[in-house]
Amino acid sequence: MWDLIIVGGGAAGLWAAGTAAARGKRVLVLEKNKKPGVKILMSGGTRCNITHNCGVDGILQAFGDQARFLKPALYQLTPQDVVREFERLGVATKVEDTGKVFPVSDRALDVRDALLQRLQNQGADIRSGVAVHDLLLAENGVWQVITQAERFEAAKVLLCVGGKSYPGCGTTGDGYEWARKFGHSIVDTRPALTPLLSPVAWVHELTGITLADVNVRVIAEEVKNKDPRRVSRGSFLWTHFGCSGPTAMNVSRFVPESAKAGQAQLEVDLVPDVDDSQLAVELNAASGGRMAVATVVQKFVPRKLSQVLMQRASVATGATLAELTKSSRLHLLSDLKRLVVPLSGNRGYAKAEVTRGGVATKEVNPKSLESRLVPGLFFAGEILDIDGPIGGYNFQAAFSTGHVVGLQV
Repeated sequence: MWDLIIVGGGAAGLWAAGTAAARGKRVLVLEKNKKPGVKILMSGGTRCNITHNCGVDGILQAFGDQARFLKPALYQLTPQDVVREFERLGVATKVEDTGKVFPVSDRALDVRDALLQRLQNQGADIRSGVAVHDLLLAENGVWQVITQAERFEAAKVLLCVGGKSYPGCGTTGDGYEWARKFGHSIVDTRPALTPLLSPVAWVHELTGITLADVNVRVIAEEVKNKDPRRVSRGSFLWTHFGCSGPTAMNVSRFVPESAKAGQAQLEVDLVPDVDDSQLAVELNAASGGRMAVATVVQKFVPRKLSQVLMQRASVATGATLAELTKSSRLHLLSDLKRLVVPLSGNRGYAKAEVTRGGVATKEVNPKSLESRLVPGLFFAGEILDIDGPIGGYNFQAAFSTGHVVGLQV
């Protein structure tokens, strides 16, 4: 009989296996894909952003109201601990300007292989291409893990099969049904960290334009003003279907897959380091009445975007500041600081990096990641109702929660 069977060979499962095996436990990882860590291999454009260069407080802040649940796990395995462990395993790391931590090699394969090396060196067993069909708990407290070909027995079971994002990786929501079977509640799931859709023509005209530094805020009925995840600052990309880039994707957790007119909007501050009064001075005829409006606007945004903003404000091509009407000036000021992008939804689970929702954390002990309902049942990673922004935060949560389970069994 195994001490621990881990269902799911992703970031959380592989880390948990290495930690538990290092403590002398008999560990078996079952992964339904032909190779483990498929999502690791795809992440970060195949570079794998393993964590963020910040302390525990920085990680906690990124998760908003989910921070309280994650706090004990993050103090058991900090971002610095993760970096040190990968360095020990031979994966040199680097910190980019955004704070994201990547392997120096820019190869996600090196990250995945290091995790496999870590667990195998400690004697854990991993079997790929083995899909779990069912979980049973016998009256004697022994877990039965049933696959098509075999039935395995274990003292404890860890479910870390992910959510529903990137279903091509095998994350198709299997774990939710097993959790429900043992009495757990599932917080409604939704795609997160996914591009946004907009139905308006002027947005599509901007396809391919990247803005290096904007501040975005999602406006939707369900969004609480105090939730820090409703706002994101960083790079932004206009696309043929709407918008993408880290900022748009970070706030996508609040946007339904299909949104009716007016149900969800994105407010974009195109010049977050310039306040309204400074812009008003720039657009005032007294600053240079003969100067073309386009020249002023292009100080702040790319030419194509400036043309769209001028069209929206009914400013003629070639118009000077002296010719700018009060209403057009106010429209330009408003768009530069509070450009409203109507949204019609998001690109769904197929393009989502994580899943919002999952196993209700109130039913899981944050200090052990063990079910409060069923002894011997553990959860880690994305199957839980935890989702952070782009930047290595979600991998850190997976590693930390998996580590805690490895310490418990």
